[in-house]
This record gives sequence, structure tokens and C-alpha cells, in this order.
Amino acid sequence: MELLKPLLKFFFNELKKFKNIDKGLNSTLVGFFAVAVFMIIFYRAFGVIANIALFFNVAMMVAVMSVIGAALTLPGIAGIVLTVGMAVDANVLIYERIREEIAAGASPHQAILQGYDRAFATIIDGHVTTLIVALILFAVGTGPIKGFAVTLSIGIVCSLFSAITVTRAVVQLMYGNRRVTKLSI
Repeated sequence: MELLKPLLKFFFNELKKFKNIDKGLNSTLVGFFAVAVFMIIFYRAFGVIANIALFFNVAMMVAVMSVIGAALTLPGIAGIVLTVGMAVDANVLIYERIREEIAAGASPHQAILQGYDRAFATIIDGHVTTLIVALILFAVGTGPIKGFAVTLSIGIVCSLFSAITVTRAVVQLMYGNRRVTKLSI
């Protein structure tokens, strides 16, 4: 019986880890959907575009992580959550720039072009500094910290791509070839 105690203790500790991962995944999903609803309410059609890019971003992250064989741990889930925040922040920067351009009297097409162009430097700055921090964490961290850093690095690169390229492509599909007098933003 004494031999079984350490084995049972190990088994129950491992089982708790799975419960924590399930709770972490559930909280990530709740946060993802709360952000999606907020973006739609606050930015209307552009919020839908942001949600498409956000979904694409998370799917791209999971694909890259599966290709390199990264395991999804609690620190990895934290990296995904932080990446979702960074991706939303990039979209908010772009959309607020578009709103500023419209308020300044720019046409809808001009406001879109200027919004993306003027937000680009700020988005690059935020993503590059976060990527530098992730690389430092990977270099000096151990175990879970490295897992967080890997997930964050992958997420930041995917976020940069989705925020600039994917949203711009969808906006061009929606508004590029038609006469627009007012934007739903």
C-alpha cells in the first residue's frame, strides 16, 4: 500500500494539470468571444473584419505550433491570450486612425488608406518590442517561461500579419471597388 501512495499522488497531480488546462482553454474561449462581441458592438462592420482576422490569427498560431510540435501548456495559453490582446490592439489602432481621418473630412477610401498607413509604425513598434521581450524570456527563462516565450513569439508574428494584411485585404474586398459614402465604423 505504501508503494501505491506516491503513484496515486502523482496520478492525481497530473489529473489536476489537465483540469487546469481545460479551465485555461475555457477562459481563453470566453475571453475570445467577449472580445469578439465588444469589437462588433464598438466597430460594427470593421469589428466583424477584426474578428475574422482574430480567428485567422489564432488558427495560424495553432497551425504553426502543431508544425513545430509545441505542446499547449498553461503558459502557452497565457501566450495565446496576450497575443489576442495584441491583435485586438492593432485593429483598434487602425480603426481609431480611420475614425480620426473621417472626422478630419477625408473620404471613406482616403480614410481607410490613411488609417492603415498612419497606424503601421505604431503597430510595428508595439509588436517588435513585444517580440524582443519574448526572445529575451526564451533566452534566460526555463521550462514554462520558454513555453510562454515560444507561444508569444509565434503569436506576435501571426498577429502582425493578420492585423496588417488580412484586415486590409478584407476591407479592400468590402470597400475597394465600390462607391462608398459612409463607413460602418
